[in-house]
Amino acid sequence: MFVSDCLSVNEKGHLTIGGYDTVSLAQEFSTPLFVMDEEKIRKTCRMYQNSLNTYYQGRGMVLYASKAFSCKEMCRIIAEEGLGLDVVSGGELYTALQAGFPTERIHFHGNNKTEEELIFALEHDVGHFVVDNLTELETLDRLAAGQNKTANISLRIKPGIEAHTHEAVMTGQIDSKFGFALETGEAMEAVNFATRFRHVNLKGMHNHIGSQIFDIEPFQNAAKIMLEFMHQIRQEIGIVIEELNLGGGFGIKYVESDTPVPYGDYMKEISQVVYDTCEKLKFPVPYILMEPGRSIVGEAGITLYRVGGIKEIPNIRTYVSVDGGMTDNPRYALYQSPYSVVVANKASQPAAKKVTIAGKCCESGDLIQEHTMIQEVEVGDTLAVLSTGAYHYSMASHYNRICKPAVVMIRDSEPRVIIKRETYADLIRNDL
Repeated sequence: MFVSDCLSVNEKGHLTIGGYDTVSLAQEFSTPLFVMDEEKIRKTCRMYQNSLNTYYQGRGMVLYASKAFSCKEMCRIIAEEGLGLDVVSGGELYTALQAGFPTERIHFHGNNKTEEELIFALEHDVGHFVVDNLTELETLDRLAAGQNKTANISLRIKPGIEAHTHEAVMTGQIDSKFGFALETGEAMEAVNFATRFRHVNLKGMHNHIGSQIFDIEPFQNAAKIMLEFMHQIRQEIGIVIEELNLGGGFGIKYVESDTPVPYGDYMKEISQVVYDTCEKLKFPVPYILMEPGRSIVGEAGITLYRVGGIKEIPNIRTYVSVDGGMTDNPRYALYQSPYSVVVANKASQPAAKKVTIAGKCCESGDLIQEHTMIQEVEVGDTLAVLSTGAYHYSMASHYNRICKPAVVMIRDSEPRVIIKRETYADLIRNDL
């Protein structure tokens, strides 16, 4: 019935998440409110790591892409599940450190890391750097020398794969701001460059082809291309790259028509390409890393709103206004992303009303969904937007000086606040 198996309907006809009544959550913690199901998150973490253990004989690690949703409690959960962590900024790194995350399991990404961020990461013995460009490579070597350290690195490679997804989240093609291109010879130049330095240790190759991808074939093609490049490096330079990071980008279910491949199937099919290609090239099977983010937290989260106004425009549309909007869900404005929407206090009723969900920002484009079917709706109802665990709180803004919502985590059918709701005082904390 719903896009996630952590959602259901109780005897009152109310939507539940993790077994807890969402209408009660809205009443207890106010709205807008992000709600996450911890059991769903942990279950997906274990599925990924078990798949790596099964298909790569334990020679691999799952890195949670924390840009999807980062906070101290999320870092603690990932640490407890034995996963690594992918961070892309000093702020994400600081959050992980404050949560006590093991630094040897942190991989530092980003296409324009500042010197301050690199120094900070080196000082805290971050385990791995994913290098994006030659300037960063040279800077990292110099800064590591200054601390008398050697930094483990991978090079981010653009394998020339154009994944079937929104162009704003495609990253593997030649025209991307990320990484070194294979087609131009830039990638091999970067390898040669890296071998000249004394304070970087070239351990791996990294690629990421995009996000919200439903097809297995682009991942298979990328794995084959990356292994062939690693074979070329062995032939031309005489070094064997030990690790291969195949990235993330696995799609999730936002609406009923979405058909994501079971994540274990992704892992199985890609592993077969890895083994076949390595056997053909007589290349040792590398240690495999993966970077799921959205697929770990996306379907585990929902956003609850309160309906504040309904505006009928005859023969055009019906606007249903909520107490949030593009400040907590910018993805419709950015990508026209589809979502499933439910009137949480009427979840057992049929979705018979076509509406446009409007946010409270002073922008005509502040919409969460257009022409979507929901239950008959009234002022004061609780509205739930599903599959909002990824790229919602992490992309939230203070536009119109709107406070960011609280985040509640459900575990064993009990809620707890993991991020407090902001106050007006928080908004002016840094004002002078």
